[in-house]
Amino acid sequence: MRTRRVSSGFARGAGIACVMTFAASTLAQAEEATQLVHRFLRIEISPNAAFVASVEGDSPSNGFYPPVRDLVIRRVRDGAATKITLPCGAVPQCWPGAPAWTPDAKHLSFTLRTPGSHARSVYTVAADSSGLNKLLDFSGTIEDLKYGPDGRLAMLATENANKEVGATEAGAPIAGDLDAAPPEQRIAILDKGKLRWASPPHLFVYEFDWRPGGKGFVGTAAPGDGDNNWWIAKLYGFADAGGVAKVLYTPANVRQQIAMPKVSRDGSSIAFIAGIMSDFGSTGGDVYTLPIEGGAALNITPAMGASATALAWSCNGRLHAQLLAGDKTQLVDLGLGRAPATPLAMWNGQESLTNDDGYASVACPSGITAVAHETFTVAPEILVGATGHWRNLTSVNVGLHTPARVKSVWWQSDGFSVQGWLLLPEHANGNLPMVTNVHGGPAAAAIPFFPGPGLTTTLLEHGYALFRPNPRGSYGQGKRFTQANVRDFGYGDLRDILAGIDAAAKVAPIDTARLGISGGSYGGFMTMWAVTQTNRFKAAVAAAGISNWISYYGENGIDGWMPPYFGASAYDDPAIYARSSAVNYMRNVKTPTFVYVGELDIECPAPQTREFWHAMKAMSVPTSIMIYPGEGHGLRDPAHSADAVKRTLDWFDRYLK
Repeated sequence: MRTRRVSSGFARGAGIACVMTFAASTLAQAEEATQLVHRFLRIEISPNAAFVASVEGDSPSNGFYPPVRDLVIRRVRDGAATKITLPCGAVPQCWPGAPAWTPDAKHLSFTLRTPGSHARSVYTVAADSSGLNKLLDFSGTIEDLKYGPDGRLAMLATENANKEVGATEAGAPIAGDLDAAPPEQRIAILDKGKLRWASPPHLFVYEFDWRPGGKGFVGTAAPGDGDNNWWIAKLYGFADAGGVAKVLYTPANVRQQIAMPKVSRDGSSIAFIAGIMSDFGSTGGDVYTLPIEGGAALNITPAMGASATALAWSCNGRLHAQLLAGDKTQLVDLGLGRAPATPLAMWNGQESLTNDDGYASVACPSGITAVAHETFTVAPEILVGATGHWRNLTSVNVGLHTPARVKSVWWQSDGFSVQGWLLLPEHANGNLPMVTNVHGGPAAAAIPFFPGPGLTTTLLEHGYALFRPNPRGSYGQGKRFTQANVRDFGYGDLRDILAGIDAAAKVAPIDTARLGISGGSYGGFMTMWAVTQTNRFKAAVAAAGISNWISYYGENGIDGWMPPYFGASAYDDPAIYARSSAVNYMRNVKTPTFVYVGELDIECPAPQTREFWHAMKAMSVPTSIMIYPGEGHGLRDPAHSADAVKRTLDWFDRYLK
């Protein structure tokens, strides 16, 4: 369970119209007076390294997802940018996605959709922005366009989709025959204006890659509900015609999920990342390679004290990986992908390299790469150049600044070395109240991220210190550390967090009598859990939390992630689930807690938040709840986000100031 960015909203009932009007008007006024952060969602460099295409837009105040998104082509030589005029028709806006260059670098293809519609079109445009042409209309979702070496365009398509792809998206209405076969995402090839299926109808394909020479595909897939079954996905080989699927690799055990399959340039092997992962898309683990025709998979990084988060084969056939190693992002060369590989550092830094496709986009044969980078205090820009020798291609966020001083803090807990980030107000005086924010996951990490106008900046400007720990269960320190919270949710990781708070107080003027805690998704669980285990926190805010693991097992749409962590289902071993359920310890709670959640959240359903709120009221502890209509796991509506930020700040001000 992850919440990519923390934001908030409002509940059903009396007063909704007033709250909406206030939030919308406040949002509009804030955006008129504030420079918004420009985000780069997807970046693709052309094969000849002459152009970089990007899907981008301004994040709203208090939110992350740009409500207006553009497709831009920039010339690498001088950064000259052209915004493609999109054929939105009568609707006020439409969103481009999944840009993919043709092998000859002359054209760029992309998807187009109207927000709220589960339908797609595919267009192509020349590199000089001329000749916009529609290739396909499709009733369903389309993701991940990829050109093969022979010039054919493949993609992942879901015919007659009833929701957007991914468990973090708002769920479909829970009505009708729930045993009916779900729509499956399949590999498809565009052929004369129509899609020809290249994977069978019973498998949901999560990720795929072409085999060289157009000899088909490899991909991760599982039968049934795509939101729920990624945790049992296998690696398959697919013929490019007929939809025949062959299992190439089955995960070694229940605690191994696989992600990011990449076929080598010579077509002889496949590289992928494997490890315990609590969300599709939140990738971390060891690097494996496998002969493309099947055989024994080799862990080529078995003793690595870091987590691989992305992979790519270089132009000369060497395997490159992006790692999270403690408080640093690293790019390393793993040689030819043979075991054991000694990572050769190409670049490292205390910043984030981001691209929706995972690794930096690579142009071959030159090896020039393009990627976005950011830190807590440096806003995102696109980098271009040889790996580790980049220059900024863009300067759209010049002038933006986070009013913070940042420290990477390390401490010891139960024999582990644990790391976290401490953000201090830029011009702080005296002892500071501090809010600890626990990341989602749990298999994820707090990494450098430029917040822009929103909750983080607002809290800093109001004199709060912010602490973002990476307790056991997080990525960044290898397999043993990531698996250290298995069958122990809330116990060891809370000890790590409390020890981290003490460590932060030793290096900064923190008032330990004025501590708050917050978090979303697994961080929401940890917030609900923490207030039942300790009275150190004087205020708490839990977003999309989990209060009762036993009832949660039957309510959520992704229960497949739970047996790897708990060791059994809730019906086979209810005691291990009850042991970490906050509702069983509610008589201990003294901390005022505000809770909120999306109405259509399938990862952390709204009844979990309501159950906790109900228990808080029964214990006569101050509490408040907001359920945001139409929202999934993480808020998309800027008005909802703005409202939640205001309520969160008010809550902490009331109890920590």
